[in-house]
Amino acid sequence: MKPLVFLLFFPIYLLSQSFTQSEITRWEKQSKKVTIIRDNYGVPHIYGKTDADAVFGLMYAQCEDDFKRVEMNYIEKLGRMAEVTGSDDIYKDLLIRMIIDSADAIKDYKSSPLWMKKLCNAFADGINYYLYKNPDKKPALLTRFKPWYPMLWTDGSIGAINTADITLGELKNFYSGEPSVSYVREEKEEVVIGSNGFAFSPKITESGHPILYINPHVTFYFRPEVHMVSEEGLNVYGAVTWGQFFVYQGFNEKCGWIHTSSAVDAADTYAEKVSPKGNNKWVYMYDGKEKPVTTKKILIRAKKGNSFDTSSIQALFTHHGPIMAKRNGQWLSLKADNRIMSGLVQCWQRTKAEGLEDFKKTLDLKGNISNNTVYADASGNIAYWHGNRIPARDTRYDWTKAVDGSTSATEWKGYHEISETVLSINPSNGWLQNCNATPFTVAGEQSPKKENFPVYMAPDGENFRGINAVRTLSEEKNYNIEKVIKAGYDRRLASFEILVPSLVSAFEKISYEDTLFALLAGPIAVLKKWDFRSSENSIATTLAVEWGQRILPDMLRTKIIDDEEADQVDKAKYYAANTAAKDLLLPLLATVYDIQSRFGRWQTPWGEINRFQRISSDQQNKFDDSQASYPVGFVSSTWGMLPSYTSRIFPNTKKRYGVNGNSFVCAVEFGPRIKAKSLLAGGNSGDEKSSHFFDQGEMYSKGIFKDVLFYKEDVEKKVEKKYNPGQK
Repeated sequence: MKPLVFLLFFPIYLLSQSFTQSEITRWEKQSKKVTIIRDNYGVPHIYGKTDADAVFGLMYAQCEDDFKRVEMNYIEKLGRMAEVTGSDDIYKDLLIRMIIDSADAIKDYKSSPLWMKKLCNAFADGINYYLYKNPDKKPALLTRFKPWYPMLWTDGSIGAINTADITLGELKNFYSGEPSVSYVREEKEEVVIGSNGFAFSPKITESGHPILYINPHVTFYFRPEVHMVSEEGLNVYGAVTWGQFFVYQGFNEKCGWIHTSSAVDAADTYAEKVSPKGNNKWVYMYDGKEKPVTTKKILIRAKKGNSFDTSSIQALFTHHGPIMAKRNGQWLSLKADNRIMSGLVQCWQRTKAEGLEDFKKTLDLKGNISNNTVYADASGNIAYWHGNRIPARDTRYDWTKAVDGSTSATEWKGYHEISETVLSINPSNGWLQNCNATPFTVAGEQSPKKENFPVYMAPDGENFRGINAVRTLSEEKNYNIEKVIKAGYDRRLASFEILVPSLVSAFEKISYEDTLFALLAGPIAVLKKWDFRSSENSIATTLAVEWGQRILPDMLRTKIIDDEEADQVDKAKYYAANTAAKDLLLPLLATVYDIQSRFGRWQTPWGEINRFQRISSDQQNKFDDSQASYPVGFVSSTWGMLPSYTSRIFPNTKKRYGVNGNSFVCAVEFGPRIKAKSLLAGGNSGDEKSSHFFDQGEMYSKGIFKDVLFYKEDVEKKVEKKYNPGQK
């Protein structure tokens, strides 16, 4: 198919929409109802008369810390990235515009209840007031924020776009008119996104109070730490994604929650039987009848020098959803809920939940499309829900692949009730864990049973973090916050407990006269003595991780007969048991040579290589070996490490620098009085001139937590700055 494309040229200048005097007067009046207290780590504690006042103050504070990231998240959700970055992002914008319709977001805003409208209005007002008070901050594109923008979010996670298994490359091939490429299910080199969530019941804690451990793994500086309080009952602490007006992962006085990414099947592809119908029109078959393929003209502007090119792409749709790819000669449409108002409602209402039954009511909204939830509350309950909005389907079909779109038999049959999903509430073992893996190990032996649920409800496999979490949490019976943090920072690398013995065994089978023996005897001796724990001073960690990265692509591509859906752990075990000796040893030799060439010797401790350095968002990936950085003893979650730290080498560096992993981490104990400790990746401010740009850098590199200031009397003891929004 060839799209209709035409080019228009626009001068690049931003026509700032001046703010009216009535708007300014309203904002200044609302500002006086809001107090922002910055504590000694720059965390904003927002106090407002109403919930809307707290939202107004939160958005102002977020913009103070990193307006660029706030704006960029909405540029992305509006499908307008190419207007800032150029033509490389045209098809990313097309994807967004096909699955998230701004017109529907506007309708939802207009039809939303009054309380939600007030929050959305306060969201826009807080950002616009910041722009008014800070005219030196030049937006990249959005000179005025609209109150319907929050309706563009899915379930609170900016990246939670679900296209089943359709790739951006397939979408581009289909709509660009370029020759089709063969579809290959991609295996990523490293699984770097996700989260860990742990919950501990009173029966296994020192104090007799439940404890929740919040540990999302995302791109660094993806979320700041905030506190929101209002006289309408709001008192919530945690992390927001830039641009959100609600705490996404966190806690109030009564309960707390952590979301972990899920593989629950919440989106499906349909193989459509399409044929031409004259005049560049198309029809598709459905239950033996022809139905028209509908079209929608999507205009996408892309920056080009001092002007814009505008492409007009005729997007195609069936009743299932947008047609996004052509595979094996068939057009594929996508059915997914990538934008629903109930998601935003659910995100806000859970921040004010007062216990388990209240929290369950938020889950009943089925607005959380992409996540699992680990939960704990002051009444002593702990709970886990695997997914939330799960379509009911005919189990005779294989929903891991495109299903027949020509029959009504493959239609979704509503959504499962929450009680029908995979969940665990107050298991007898006293703890729950999820690390983006199977729900059938969330409570060890007390976990739900796989055979009781349809495959599409929990297709998640096991991973090495999950294995390590079950082992670690089973080793302690008397938890406190410090012990919870220690468990969350367990340094054992479960994957290498499988891989390294196979490597050693392969080495021990070669002849003393073999050249490889002399070259690898030293490194193998180091690995053979290793306890499989990472640390700054560990040479074995350096050898294992750098070797592991070389074998990882082949390991992930491993095919196990009669096990098409083999998980990460299955593949590692199979790879370790069946790979030829040379395919294990030669990558180690390459690793030794590479480390020697970069650092002069292969006996290089991990902390000398693995570093934490923060650079401004304007200098993406411009890390510098000559500049100050902290040594880090952690590694990527790929290898089974619970505190994830994914690092890599950059074009101008010999050392590795972290880009992804632990972001906002928090352990909270519920009781008569909240007790919590937290840690943020680097610092709360995105301004490199701020004292809070990297004030948690060394703490982060060592896993040293700070006390959370939840009560106002404690906040008042650590005041760095106290002001109304807009006040200098």
